[in-house]
Amino acid sequence: MELLINGERRAVSGAKNITELVGVLGLEPKMVLIEQNGTALRRSEWPDSPVKSGDQLEILRVSAGG
Repeated sequence: MELLINGERRAVSGAKNITELVGVLGLEPKMVLIEQNGTALRRSEWPDSPVKSGDQLEILRVSAGG
């Protein structure tokens, strides 16, 4: 399926929901915030949030520092 991730079109396979997408993309779940089609998602909502071709996702990586 084709997704728009952070403004870039990407072909992604093997992800039925946001939790699986995070794994396919090789991201650390505790270190990302995700917005799907304009809606910010809580981590607890990821398993119940299906991913469909054409979805627009913003993925922010959280980093600690000082």
